[in-house]
Amino acid sequence: MSKISIVTGGCGFIGSHIVDELVKRGDEVIVIDDMSAECNEEFYKNDEATYLSESITNYEAIKGAFKGVSNVFHLAAESRIQPTLERPQDACKTNFVGTCNVLQAAREAGASRVIYSSTSSGYGLKNKPPLQEGMPRDCLNPYSVSKVAAEDLCKMYYTLWGLPTITFRYFNIYGERQPLKGQYAPVIGIFLRQKAANEKLTIVGDGSQRRDFTHVSDVVQINMLAANTKNEKCFGETFNVGTGTNQSILEVAEMIEHEYTMIEPRLGEAETTLADISKAKSFLNYDPSVSLEEWIKNNK
Repeated sequence: MSKISIVTGGCGFIGSHIVDELVKRGDEVIVIDDMSAECNEEFYKNDEATYLSESITNYEAIKGAFKGVSNVFHLAAESRIQPTLERPQDACKTNFVGTCNVLQAAREAGASRVIYSSTSSGYGLKNKPPLQEGMPRDCLNPYSVSKVAAEDLCKMYYTLWGLPTITFRYFNIYGERQPLKGQYAPVIGIFLRQKAANEKLTIVGDGSQRRDFTHVSDVVQINMLAANTKNEKCFGETFNVGTGTNQSILEVAEMIEHEYTMIEPRLGEAETTLADISKAKSFLNYDPSVSLEEWIKNNK
């Protein structure tokens, strides 16, 4: 009998890749996604998955979908920073209360585990790279506050009620299906769209900012490792998901080999992101394998 897996936010960039992998592995997959994320130019569906078009903020509407579930992959979120500055209550409702709803539904259904997708933005500007999970939080906006607060919920559900949870902090994810527009779309997607339109690549500031670019297939890899691990030391824990290397924005532009221009820098952005992934390697045998340079070479 196949396992039942739930993916919240399973029509989006990362979630749809996780859905595809679970289907490939033979799971019965249920996707909960109200398809409200405006950063997505399109939503992705797998014909072999079942879809529930509901918001995770509506507990009564989603709880029935969890019956018999094994693994829950929780990616649904309000992930656009600018709207959360205008309406912080929306970030808290979706990212904190919504996560509590997912955890409670999973707990009541007797789920094997919940794998929560969080963000590296909680490290803020004060922490110096390489960034380690135990560093103090430095949340700078309602998005990061709400996402990181939900990490505490995940830990609490494990320590208080024994629901196994694993939390991932993602660094600069790119790859197929990435958003191509909007202020916080991945810079690689923006550059490739600009090149396809024969526009100049727009580099924010002088391009010296360095980012730990992580391919979406490596994110899928660690989610599958988390779903199958028998290492109980992982439960209630948080892990960085990056590559442990970084490149500057200017280096990325030069890899794409297209004319570029520089625009005014944005305030409040970290100069460098770099994940310490030793914990993920040790606990989960995580091994990121996609080279940014090779991927760009094959997709530019």
